[in-house]
Amino acid sequence: MTDWSPLFISLKTSLCATVIAFFLGIVAARLVAGMNGKSKAAVDCILTLPLVLPPTVVGFFLLLIFGWNSPVGQLLRKVGIRIIFSWEAAVIAAAVVAFPLIYRTIRASLEQIEPSILDAARTLGLSEWTIFWRVMLPICLPGCAAGAVLGFARALGEFGATLMIAGNIPGKTQTIPVAIWSAAGGNEMNIALIWVLIIVSISFFVLFPLNIFGKSRL
Repeated sequence: MTDWSPLFISLKTSLCATVIAFFLGIVAARLVAGMNGKSKAAVDCILTLPLVLPPTVVGFFLLLIFGWNSPVGQLLRKVGIRIIFSWEAAVIAAAVVAFPLIYRTIRASLEQIEPSILDAARTLGLSEWTIFWRVMLPICLPGCAAGAVLGFARALGEFGATLMIAGNIPGKTQTIPVAIWSAAGGNEMNIALIWVLIIVSISFFVLFPLNIFGKSRL
Protein backbone atom coordinates (compact mmCIF):
# COMPACT_ATOMS: atom_id res chain seq x y z
CA MET A 1 0.00 0.00 0.00
CA THR A 2 1.39 3.38 -1.03
CA ASP A 3 2.16 5.85 1.75
CA TRP A 4 0.61 9.16 0.70
CA SER A 5 2.27 11.23 3.42
CA PRO A 6 4.87 12.70 1.00
CA LEU A 7 2.02 14.35 -0.91
CA PHE A 8 0.56 16.04 2.16
CA ILE A 9 4.00 16.95 3.51
CA SER A 10 4.98 18.49 0.17
CA LEU A 11 1.79 20.53 -0.15
CA LYS A 12 1.98 21.75 3.44
CA THR A 13 5.68 22.53 3.19
CA SER A 14 5.34 24.34 -0.14
CA LEU A 15 2.40 26.44 1.04
CA CYS A 16 4.16 27.53 4.23
CA ALA A 17 7.41 28.20 2.39
CA THR A 18 5.62 30.25 -0.27
CA VAL A 19 3.90 32.42 2.32
CA ILE A 20 7.19 33.09 4.11
CA ALA A 21 9.13 33.75 0.91
CA PHE A 22 6.30 35.89 -0.47
CA PHE A 23 6.28 38.43 2.34
CA LEU A 24 10.06 38.47 2.56
CA GLY A 25 10.20 38.90 -1.20
CA ILE A 26 7.83 41.87 -1.10
CA VAL A 27 9.95 43.67 1.50
CA ALA A 28 13.22 42.82 -0.26
CA ALA A 29 11.86 43.89 -3.66
CA ARG A 30 10.77 47.25 -2.25
CA LEU A 31 14.11 47.90 -0.61
CA VAL A 32 16.20 46.89 -3.62
CA ALA A 33 13.97 48.76 -6.09
CA GLY A 34 14.70 51.95 -4.16
CA MET A 35 18.47 51.46 -4.29
CA ASN A 36 20.92 52.65 -6.93
CA GLY A 37 24.40 51.94 -8.20
CA LYS A 38 26.76 49.18 -7.19
CA SER A 39 25.08 48.59 -3.84
CA LYS A 40 21.86 47.63 -5.63
CA ALA A 41 23.72 45.24 -7.92
CA ALA A 42 25.54 43.63 -5.00
CA VAL A 43 22.40 43.15 -2.88
CA ASP A 44 20.45 41.84 -5.87
CA CYS A 45 23.22 39.36 -6.60
CA ILE A 46 23.22 38.08 -3.01
CA LEU A 47 19.44 37.68 -2.92
CA THR A 48 19.45 35.86 -6.26
CA LEU A 49 22.24 33.42 -5.40
CA PRO A 50 19.95 30.59 -4.16
CA LEU A 51 18.42 30.55 -7.63
CA VAL A 52 21.69 29.72 -9.38
CA LEU A 53 23.65 27.82 -6.74
CA PRO A 54 23.39 24.01 -6.60
CA PRO A 55 20.78 22.96 -4.02
CA THR A 56 23.44 21.06 -2.12
CA VAL A 57 25.40 24.29 -1.68
CA VAL A 58 22.28 25.99 -0.34
CA GLY A 59 21.75 23.05 1.99
CA PHE A 60 25.36 23.26 3.16
CA PHE A 61 24.98 26.94 4.06
CA LEU A 62 21.75 26.15 5.92
CA LEU A 63 23.60 23.47 7.86
CA LEU A 64 26.25 26.02 8.79
CA ILE A 65 23.56 28.41 10.01
CA PHE A 66 21.20 26.01 11.79
CA GLY A 67 23.54 23.12 12.60
CA TRP A 68 23.71 21.84 16.15
CA ASN A 69 27.16 23.37 16.73
CA SER A 70 26.44 26.73 15.08
CA PRO A 71 25.72 29.82 17.22
CA VAL A 72 22.14 29.92 15.91
CA GLY A 73 21.68 26.18 16.47
CA GLN A 74 23.02 26.34 20.02
CA LEU A 75 20.79 29.31 20.81
CA LEU A 76 17.73 27.49 19.50
CA ARG A 77 18.63 24.37 21.48
CA LYS A 78 18.69 26.42 24.68
CA VAL A 79 15.06 27.39 24.12
CA GLY A 80 14.10 23.85 23.13
CA ILE A 81 13.90 24.35 19.36
CA ARG A 82 15.51 21.84 17.01
CA ILE A 83 15.69 22.72 13.33
CA ILE A 84 17.91 20.08 11.78
CA PHE A 85 16.00 16.98 10.56
CA SER A 86 12.61 18.52 11.32
CA TRP A 87 9.65 19.57 9.21
CA GLU A 88 10.54 23.19 9.92
CA ALA A 89 13.90 22.55 8.25
CA ALA A 90 12.09 21.42 5.11
CA VAL A 91 10.07 24.64 5.14
CA ILE A 92 13.22 26.75 5.54
CA ALA A 93 14.95 24.97 2.66
CA ALA A 94 11.93 25.36 0.38
CA ALA A 95 11.49 29.03 1.34
CA VAL A 96 15.14 29.83 0.62
CA VAL A 97 15.08 28.34 -2.88
CA ALA A 98 11.65 29.83 -3.68
CA PHE A 99 12.55 33.32 -2.46
CA PRO A 100 14.64 34.49 -5.46
CA LEU A 101 11.88 33.73 -7.98
CA ILE A 102 9.32 35.61 -5.92
CA TYR A 103 11.65 38.49 -5.18
CA ARG A 104 12.77 39.02 -8.77
CA THR A 105 9.26 38.78 -10.19
CA ILE A 106 7.88 41.34 -7.74
CA ARG A 107 10.88 43.63 -8.15
CA ALA A 108 10.47 43.61 -11.93
CA SER A 109 6.83 44.59 -11.51
CA LEU A 110 7.69 47.42 -9.13
CA GLU A 111 10.30 48.84 -11.47
CA GLN A 112 7.78 48.98 -14.35
CA ILE A 113 5.47 51.40 -12.53
CA GLU A 114 5.33 54.83 -14.12
CA PRO A 115 7.27 57.32 -11.92
CA SER A 116 4.59 59.95 -12.55
CA ILE A 117 2.07 57.85 -10.61
CA LEU A 118 4.35 57.74 -7.58
CA ASP A 119 5.13 61.46 -7.88
CA ALA A 120 1.41 62.22 -7.85
CA ALA A 121 1.00 60.18 -4.66
CA ARG A 122 3.89 62.06 -3.04
CA THR A 123 2.28 65.40 -3.80
CA LEU A 124 -0.66 64.25 -1.70
CA GLY A 125 1.66 63.92 1.30
CA LEU A 126 1.69 60.13 1.47
CA SER A 127 4.71 58.47 3.07
CA GLU A 128 6.87 56.13 0.99
CA TRP A 129 5.61 53.01 2.77
CA THR A 130 2.00 54.16 2.41
CA ILE A 131 2.61 54.67 -1.29
CA PHE A 132 4.12 51.20 -1.45
CA TRP A 133 1.23 49.42 0.25
CA ARG A 134 -1.65 51.46 -1.20
CA VAL A 135 -0.38 52.38 -4.65
CA MET A 136 2.52 50.22 -5.79
CA LEU A 137 1.37 46.82 -4.54
CA PRO A 138 -2.17 47.05 -6.00
CA ILE A 139 -0.63 47.90 -9.38
CA CYS A 140 1.77 44.97 -9.05
CA LEU A 141 -0.80 42.37 -7.99
CA PRO A 142 -0.43 40.34 -11.23
CA GLY A 143 3.34 40.25 -10.73
CA CYS A 144 2.93 39.30 -7.09
CA ALA A 145 0.56 36.48 -8.04
CA ALA A 146 2.98 35.25 -10.70
CA GLY A 147 5.85 35.31 -8.21
CA ALA A 148 3.83 33.36 -5.66
CA VAL A 149 2.91 30.69 -8.23
CA LEU A 150 6.48 30.31 -9.44
CA GLY A 151 7.73 30.23 -5.86
CA PHE A 152 5.24 27.51 -4.94
CA ALA A 153 6.26 25.41 -7.94
CA ARG A 154 9.93 25.80 -7.03
CA ALA A 155 9.29 24.94 -3.38
CA LEU A 156 7.31 21.87 -4.42
CA GLY A 157 10.24 20.56 -6.46
CA GLU A 158 12.98 21.29 -3.91
CA PHE A 159 15.18 18.28 -3.22
CA GLY A 160 18.90 18.85 -2.52
CA ALA A 161 18.73 21.41 0.27
CA THR A 162 15.77 19.61 1.85
CA LEU A 163 17.61 16.30 1.94
CA MET A 164 20.68 17.90 3.53
CA ILE A 165 18.98 19.87 6.28
CA ALA A 166 15.72 17.95 6.82
CA GLY A 167 16.73 14.44 5.85
CA ASN A 168 14.54 11.62 4.58
CA ILE A 169 12.21 10.81 7.47
CA PRO A 170 9.00 9.08 6.30
CA GLY A 171 5.89 10.79 7.55
CA LYS A 172 7.86 13.82 8.76
CA THR A 173 10.27 15.31 6.23
CA GLN A 174 9.91 13.01 3.22
CA THR A 175 8.57 15.25 0.47
CA ILE A 176 7.65 14.00 -3.00
CA PRO A 177 11.09 14.69 -4.56
CA VAL A 178 12.78 12.91 -1.65
CA ALA A 179 10.30 10.04 -1.96
CA ILE A 180 11.16 9.73 -5.66
CA TRP A 181 14.87 9.59 -4.86
CA SER A 182 14.29 7.05 -2.10
CA ALA A 183 12.06 4.83 -4.23
CA ALA A 184 14.40 4.95 -7.22
CA GLY A 185 17.37 4.15 -4.98
CA GLY A 186 15.50 1.13 -3.64
CA ASN A 187 14.67 -0.03 -7.19
CA GLU A 188 10.95 0.61 -6.57
CA MET A 189 10.52 2.20 -9.99
CA ASN A 190 6.72 1.85 -10.08
CA ILE A 191 6.37 3.85 -6.86
CA ALA A 192 8.89 6.42 -8.12
CA LEU A 193 6.90 6.75 -11.36
CA ILE A 194 3.68 7.35 -9.43
CA TRP A 195 5.28 10.21 -7.51
CA VAL A 196 6.82 11.62 -10.69
CA LEU A 197 3.41 11.70 -12.37
CA ILE A 198 1.84 13.30 -9.30
CA ILE A 199 4.38 16.10 -8.99
CA VAL A 200 4.33 16.76 -12.74
CA SER A 201 0.53 16.97 -12.65
CA ILE A 202 0.50 19.34 -9.69
CA SER A 203 3.15 21.56 -11.27
CA PHE A 204 1.27 21.63 -14.57
CA PHE A 205 -2.05 22.61 -13.02
CA VAL A 206 -0.31 25.27 -10.94
CA LEU A 207 1.52 26.84 -13.88
CA PHE A 208 -1.20 26.45 -16.55
CA PRO A 209 -3.56 29.15 -15.17
CA LEU A 210 -0.58 31.50 -14.88
CA ASN A 211 0.18 31.12 -18.58
CA ILE A 212 -3.47 31.55 -19.56
CA PHE A 213 -3.81 34.66 -17.41
CA GLY A 214 -0.58 36.08 -18.81
CA LYS A 215 -1.73 35.63 -22.41
CA SER A 216 -5.10 37.20 -21.66
CA ARG A 217 -3.34 40.37 -20.55
CA LEU A 218 -1.33 40.74 -23.80
